[in-house]
Amino acid sequence: MTTSSGSSPRHPEYPKPPFPEQTQELPGSFKLMDPLPDHGEQSWRGAGRLEGMVALITGGDSGIGRAVAIAYAREGADVALSFLEEREDATDTARLVADCGRRCLQLAGDIADPAHCRDMIKRVVDEFGRIDILVNNAAHQDTFESLDEIPDEEWQRTFAVNIHAMFYLAKAAVPHMQPGASIINTASINADNPSPSLLAYATTKGAIQNFTGGLAQLLAEKGIRVNCVAPGPVWTPLIPASMSGERTSKFGANYPMKRPAQPVELASTYVMLAEPMSSYVSGATVAVTGGKPLI
Repeated sequence: MTTSSGSSPRHPEYPKPPFPEQTQELPGSFKLMDPLPDHGEQSWRGAGRLEGMVALITGGDSGIGRAVAIAYAREGADVALSFLEEREDATDTARLVADCGRRCLQLAGDIADPAHCRDMIKRVVDEFGRIDILVNNAAHQDTFESLDEIPDEEWQRTFAVNIHAMFYLAKAAVPHMQPGASIINTASINADNPSPSLLAYATTKGAIQNFTGGLAQLLAEKGIRVNCVAPGPVWTPLIPASMSGERTSKFGANYPMKRPAQPVELASTYVMLAEPMSSYVSGATVAVTGGKPLI
């Protein structure tokens, strides 16, 4: 990863808006974004924090999921990548996992389908013999400026992908998890500070935070930890795929750091929540919001 003058490898200077106006079709591809997101391809250095573990990451082909996959593999975990459809993004992420000497299982399909969720868990256990970390990260969003513009199907789709799938996957995974296993859900600052143009998405993110807190209590006696990460704005394909070009050009500018996060800046939180040294961290929401309080 290159850094500009005045920055250093310990404090890289990431891009700030305005960005070029850009749009994509959902679900979008990181390869078409300008600037290209940083997922830690050049910067993440592993230290064996997840050695010998097996992780399933939904939405693992791009964005936060890709950054987490790279970090987990370099920390010693085998990785199963869940994604909606076969694309170059997924193939490239799987290559980076394999380059670490770790095994990678690619699982294409729609997590809105409960049967697909159950099949994914079965395939992970059949391939690796275990599952230690479930990262429920995949999300669907779209923007609407008024309530009457939101189709019923859009509302239902957002809930099916963003929260219902977490239930299906957790229910299927827990019987195969041992004490010390971890479930990590991706929420959002929208859980506490909902954007009106993202009504369906923001509502599901509030549900995810509540689901996390309840499930953490339910699974505590089994020794399985459940936490969630609440990102602020992150430069992922969902942004140009769900927002207007004008909004993408200003994305993240209204946050204290005056920019969106790069996906790699989220990865350390997912590693921390998964590693054995965090054995008393459960039921937590970790905000990664560039200085904006989550209240």
